[in-house]
Amino acid sequence: MIPVSHPTIMKMQEIVASGDHSGFAELLAENARFQPPTYWKTWTGREPVAAVLGHVAHVFSDFRYRRVLGEGKDWILEFQCKVGDLDAVGVDLITLNDDGLIEEIEVAMRPYKTVGALRDAMNARVMTDARFLKYREALS
Repeated sequence: MIPVSHPTIMKMQEIVASGDHSGFAELLAENARFQPPTYWKTWTGREPVAAVLGHVAHVFSDFRYRRVLGEGKDWILEFQCKVGDLDAVGVDLITLNDDGLIEEIEVAMRPYKTVGALRDAMNARVMTDARFLKYREALS
């Protein structure tokens, strides 16, 4: 884990490293937005964003942050991981609100083949999670 100066960013790295992703929600603003690398729609709201991030954490393996850049409200966390046996690198572009909570997360990732594998794995997980029936409309 790379030390940084913002407590929310540090806590996010701790949650990811711990493998216990139940703490994501406490870091998110009520109106948090998540823009995934797999499609153009945006997830909105603390609960749906926390749920999606929890699923992502189960799809990624060998995840680690390589670099953390930023200050104030704007942060970039560069990561590497695997989706199945495919390697990936990407960035979490994070904007914090005035209370220091995560207001927006946009993820960019490559290569294309791994992003496709992520999309397939996430669709399989989300479609079998009853909590997502009510969130589906947010993506329509």
